[in-house]
Amino acid sequence: MSQTSHILVADDNLSAREVLRGLLTKFGYELTFATNGQEALAEAKRIVPDVILLDVMMPGLTGFQVCERIRSDAQLAEVPILLITALDDRESRLQGIKAGADDFISKPFDPVELSARVQTILQLNRYRRLHTERSKFEWVVEQSGYGYLILNRQQVITYANTQARQYLGLPENSEVSSSLPFLSEAQRHFHCEPEDVWQTWPNLPDSTPAYLVRPATDEADSFWLQVEQMEMVGGGDQKYLIHLRDVTEEINNRRLTWTFQSQVGHKLRTPSMLITGFLDVMLEDETLSKEQHVHLKSIYNNALRLQEGIQDILEYLDVPHSARHGEPIYRLSELPPLVEKIQADLGLASVTTRLPAEAEDLAGPLPLTKRAMELILSELLENSKKFHPSQTPVVEVAVALEDGHLKLWVQDNGLHLPPDQLHRMWLPYYQIEKYFTGQVTGMGLGLAIVAGLVWDVGGSFRTSNRTDGPGLIVELTLPLIK
Repeated sequence: MSQTSHILVADDNLSAREVLRGLLTKFGYELTFATNGQEALAEAKRIVPDVILLDVMMPGLTGFQVCERIRSDAQLAEVPILLITALDDRESRLQGIKAGADDFISKPFDPVELSARVQTILQLNRYRRLHTERSKFEWVVEQSGYGYLILNRQQVITYANTQARQYLGLPENSEVSSSLPFLSEAQRHFHCEPEDVWQTWPNLPDSTPAYLVRPATDEADSFWLQVEQMEMVGGGDQKYLIHLRDVTEEINNRRLTWTFQSQVGHKLRTPSMLITGFLDVMLEDETLSKEQHVHLKSIYNNALRLQEGIQDILEYLDVPHSARHGEPIYRLSELPPLVEKIQADLGLASVTTRLPAEAEDLAGPLPLTKRAMELILSELLENSKKFHPSQTPVVEVAVALEDGHLKLWVQDNGLHLPPDQLHRMWLPYYQIEKYFTGQVTGMGLGLAIVAGLVWDVGGSFRTSNRTDGPGLIVELTLPLIK
């Protein structure tokens, strides 16, 4: 038993108290003694013991009366009571049961019997308290609106509240009997994203969100759960507490941070384009002084940054519509022209596209439209340029067909990134620079757009450093529509 179990011994006989002290001390219990009924009540309220050994025959208040008063006290009502008595007749035992006693021990004490009864009653009390605490926990989590699960050391679900059972399609009873680990259950209904974050399971990082994503279909929009995991302390079999939170609305709201309608977008685009256009013309004016030209050039550059930022925001807001409404890609041969167009727009000198020689037609159309694929490739190639030391990357776009999926890699020869940045670079507004100075162009939305588009349709998105030299590899996997 626990070394901190506290036992209150109430007996008016000094010899009996000393015998109990000698028998119980060796088990490591903490002992408190009372010599009469009134003192027993006072000590019980002071320490709230784990068990009370209560002599029946005491002057003043008898053990039966003390037992009744303890049972009527809200603070002490559930403390186990073991009555000590020399009486072994049936009526005395019935009186003790009516008074609220949990068990009996007879004088003279049998050491083995005493030890067994005390340990048993402490164990029962511990289980009762655990059951009470679990009932409180279950009530709280049922009212929370979030999903909660408890996993054992084998990561198998042993408890799931109603919300978690609905998310994972589990049986209705909270005591889940499943031989599958949590991750296997989750993967029956969801994609685990980002993949590199889930590779650390069951020790998910605190700094990078982990999601369960149910891809969009023609009948339903995508559904997102954010997963948080806490390792539980203690020696029991319960090992992990899992928190599931529906963040679908939050994910969608990221795309609606500014509630622009198409008219608002037009009102923003047109003035910004006129400003940069007029500034471009003014810079050609040869009558400007050198100082005027420098100031005007600075205004022009900042106007361009503003225009690019507005464009990033508007494209980000348009992602849900553009991804699934429009002409899909049916043939691999449609990809190289997109890459060439983007290469020309960005002014990139070296971009090659490598297609599999054996395949021209896809087994089915891609779940993304041409507009969405153009947006993805544009963001990836722009990043290759932006983070290359001289903005002159050598980029290779490779495509392959594997098991009903399209694999697409964009590889450059720019910089390596630390692992923490590789894991977080797809977060909205995350800027890949040591300090947020604003010198990195764009809004930090590009890779968030790419990741959101890919995950929404059941694909995967991964980034890694090249192993054969400097630079990054972005790998996309997209399912083909059957």
